[in-house]
Amino acid sequence: MAKKKSKFLSGKRIDPTPIDKKMSLADLVDESFMAYNAARLREACRLFTGKMLEPDVTIGVTLTGALTPAGLGISAIIPLIKAGFIDWIISTGANLYHDTHFGIGLNLHQGNTQISDVVLRAEEVVRIYDIFFDYSVLLDTDAFFRRLIEHDEFQKTMSSAEFHYLCGKYVREREKKLGIKEKSLLGVAYKYGVPIYTSSPGDSSIGMNIAAKELQGGKLVLNPNLDVNETASIVLAAKRGVVSNTKSGKSAIFILGGGSPKNFALQTEPQIQEVLGIDEKGHDYFLQVTDARPDTGGLSGATPGEAVSWGKVDPDKLPDAVVCYTDSTIGLPIITAYALSRHAPRKSKRLFDRRDEFMKLLLDEYEKSTRR
Repeated sequence: MAKKKSKFLSGKRIDPTPIDKKMSLADLVDESFMAYNAARLREACRLFTGKMLEPDVTIGVTLTGALTPAGLGISAIIPLIKAGFIDWIISTGANLYHDTHFGIGLNLHQGNTQISDVVLRAEEVVRIYDIFFDYSVLLDTDAFFRRLIEHDEFQKTMSSAEFHYLCGKYVREREKKLGIKEKSLLGVAYKYGVPIYTSSPGDSSIGMNIAAKELQGGKLVLNPNLDVNETASIVLAAKRGVVSNTKSGKSAIFILGGGSPKNFALQTEPQIQEVLGIDEKGHDYFLQVTDARPDTGGLSGATPGEAVSWGKVDPDKLPDAVVCYTDSTIGLPIITAYALSRHAPRKSKRLFDRRDEFMKLLLDEYEKSTRR
C-alpha cells in the first residue's frame, strides 16, 4: 500500500524557471524567490498586490529610516500614491524634511562611506551613510520652512496632516516654478489628498524650525491629540465600509522599518477598542519590511502575533500577516515594481478631504460607548 502523502508536502514543488534576460522582475519574484527571506518577500508582494489592493481595503503606510534621501520617495512611494495604492501615511519628520530637498531643487549625491567624517566636516559635506550633500542644503531647507510657517494660514493649532497638506501645496508650487516634475512626496500627497501624519512632530528639523518660530511669536502648534483621533477615525471608517462605500471594509498597514510610526499606526485599534470602548477586532492585513529582531523586545521587531495580544491585529487574520526580514531599500522597490505590474491602478480615496466625516463617525460611536 502506497504511503499517504503528508499534508505538509502540499507546498509548491521547488523547481524554478531558469533566469534569463527576458524575465521580468515580477516573474523573477514568483519563479525564483523560493525560500528563506526571498520567499517572505514573495509573500509580501503577493499579500500587498493580491489582497491589500482590493477595493474595500484602506492602506496605511509607515515610513522610518532615511528612505526619502535615498530617493525612495521619488522611485517608489510617489508611484504608489499615483496608482492609488497608498491611502494614508505616518512618517518620521526626517523623511518629510529630506523629501523637501528634492521639491525645492536641492541636490543629494551618492558617496563613499570610507571618506573621513572629519574631512567631510571641513568640506561642509553632510552624510547619511553613503548619501552626501552640502551643508547649505540644510540651511536652505530650514529657510524654506521658516518662510512657510510665517503665512497666516499656519498661525493656529492643527493636526500634522493639515500641516503637511499645507506644506505640500507650497512645495508643489515651488516645483512648478523650478520646472521640477513631482519629485516631492509632500507635493504629490497634496495633489492626491493623501493625509500624512508624523508620530513625533518635534523630532525633526521641521519641528525644530516650528519651535524656533514660536520663540518669535509664531502661533503654529501641531496637536498630537488630533493626530491620535484622526488616525483612529480613518481606521474605523475603513472597517465600517464608509471609506469604500460598502457594507464593511478592511484596514491594512504596510510598515517600512518600525519605530514610532509603526506603533502610531497600529495603536489606532487599541484607541478604538480599549480607550474609546468601540467594538472592533484589529487591522486585517499586516505587512512589515524590517531588519530588526523580535527577541530584543524592541518595537521595530515586534511580530504581528504580539500585536494580536494588544488588539492591534485581528487574530482571525494572522494568515494574512507577513514580516519580511530585509532592508526597506531592497524590499520597497521590489514590492512597488511587482504591484504596479500585477495590479491595475485604484481610484484615489482622497482621505484628507473626508477627515471631518470620519471624525463624526468616531464621535457618534464613542457617544454610545460605556467608556465615556
